[in-house]
Amino acid sequence: MSVIVRDEEGRLFLMCKGADSIIFDRMSKNGKMYLEATTRHLNEYGEAGLRTLALAYRKLDEQEYTAWNNEFQKAKASVGDDRDSMLERISDMMEKELILVGATAVEDKLQKGVPQCIDNLAQAGLKMWVLTGDKMETAINIGLLRQGMKQICVTTPSSDFVPNDVNKAIKDNILNQLTNASQMIKLEKDPHAAFALIIDGKTLTYILEDDMKHQFLGLAVDCASVICCRVSPKQKALVTRLVKQGTRKTTLAIGDGANDVGMIQEADIGVGISGVEVMASDFAIAQFRFLERLLVVHGHWCYKRIAQMICYFFYKNIAFGLTIFYFEAFTGFSGQSVYDDWYMILFNVVLTSLPVISLGVFEQDVPSEVCLQFPALYQQGPKNLFFDWYRIFGWMGNGLYSSLIIFFLMVTIFYDQAFRTDGQVADMAVVGTTMFTCIIWAVNCQIALTLSHFTWIQHLFVWGSIATWYIFLVLYGMISPEYSKSGYQILVEALGPAPIYWITTLLVTVTCNLPYFAHISFQRCFNPMDHHIIQEIKYYKKDIKDQHMWTRERSKARQETKVGFTARVEAKIRQLKGRLQKKQSTLAISPPS
Repeated sequence: MSVIVRDEEGRLFLMCKGADSIIFDRMSKNGKMYLEATTRHLNEYGEAGLRTLALAYRKLDEQEYTAWNNEFQKAKASVGDDRDSMLERISDMMEKELILVGATAVEDKLQKGVPQCIDNLAQAGLKMWVLTGDKMETAINIGLLRQGMKQICVTTPSSDFVPNDVNKAIKDNILNQLTNASQMIKLEKDPHAAFALIIDGKTLTYILEDDMKHQFLGLAVDCASVICCRVSPKQKALVTRLVKQGTRKTTLAIGDGANDVGMIQEADIGVGISGVEVMASDFAIAQFRFLERLLVVHGHWCYKRIAQMICYFFYKNIAFGLTIFYFEAFTGFSGQSVYDDWYMILFNVVLTSLPVISLGVFEQDVPSEVCLQFPALYQQGPKNLFFDWYRIFGWMGNGLYSSLIIFFLMVTIFYDQAFRTDGQVADMAVVGTTMFTCIIWAVNCQIALTLSHFTWIQHLFVWGSIATWYIFLVLYGMISPEYSKSGYQILVEALGPAPIYWITTLLVTVTCNLPYFAHISFQRCFNPMDHHIIQEIKYYKKDIKDQHMWTRERSKARQETKVGFTARVEAKIRQLKGRLQKKQSTLAISPPS
């Protein structure tokens, strides 16, 4: 970042600040007087975790500034696609032959709860990359590398030590470093070994080219931690795009500065931390530690809500729609509808909509505090356990089964059976209304079995939808026969007094939901999922009565990770155990004196 100023005597100066690796490359031969001392200070500051910048200046001639400013104003006024590249090229013309002034170091402590947040996100199975403009030593210090983690540093060789074809020689050197690093990881025999890939922005300039970026990505995926330091905003976005397109995984970018806007916009999910970047992000949070709750709690809940809601939509519309098809086939495709037009209008709009909304908005398989205690539950989303083809076809099969039961059991019961006291059989209006009643009961009881979290809202929506159906029949039957037609007084005079109507509704509802009830009962007893076990423990209050069992279940649910606080503790424990075993074996081998 540079500014051009004029002092009281009319002299022009270019004042420049930036990363040391960039400033040092743009210095003049006479401007390196303080280079050695500044480099030493920068290394000390970086190792202490401070954020550093180098400062430099350059004197300008009036004629040089005037010529440059004309070109700069033209570039600013251009509206083409190459406007940014023109501005960058013209800025580079001025930012050269600099004289080093010194360096600054600013303490920028981690926010509260960041180490614990990173540890829990690692437990949830997330792979984290650090893309920062900080110096390499600062990035490593802040990057929370695990105890004993092996570092792989990929750097660019100095142009003083390469042949005339500089670019080709540098690319060959970097490619050789990537190949050697990949080979070292493959030959590693320690199963607990963790590697950290560290790379700077200058090296990324070459690595992000098409002939090298996929090899870099393969190496980065094999490493437990990736730290890219001294990277520009554009490089942050390019690395994010490479990971998103190369791995086919969902990417999330989080940043707290304007330099992170490109990265946030490039990622599948962008999160801004209360700053300029909030306007470009999908979510805004006040502190980094809130990312844990955003992902582990709300991310887990939202995945299950959406997955179950979509599957339930398949189920209820198949169960309803196929009964219409069966009736058409049963009547020789006469074109006559078994249901009143108002019934079909109200099915998705009123009678089954609110329970689906309650499922998609309020459903919680486990409470929020349990999600935080068991971050591994988040893996149900990336593993797609609730929206795979097996589950989708299962719900579609359930809808097919329900439609068959509703139609054919109804027809069997009402066929040639006396419906009224005088021996008359049921007409089509009675059959259609009874069948529709069975559908309303079956699909709403199905969603009641699906819900894990019940509040008064869910009870109101589910059972209120069923009650709304009967209220509608009463009100619809009170309208003049000119408008209600066959629905006139159908509940009060025809269906209500007939015991077969209520018995059929009960029998069909139970028969439709019995297979699903048997399935979930069998699964919970013999093949329970993680949240099933936690639900049982919470229901019987074993987490309060038996703290030892609760702690044991939490330990069993933990995923092995190679980054974060937990990984560092485990690595330290293994290191101490190894030393103790080595000491014991030495004592056992040593002969007595």
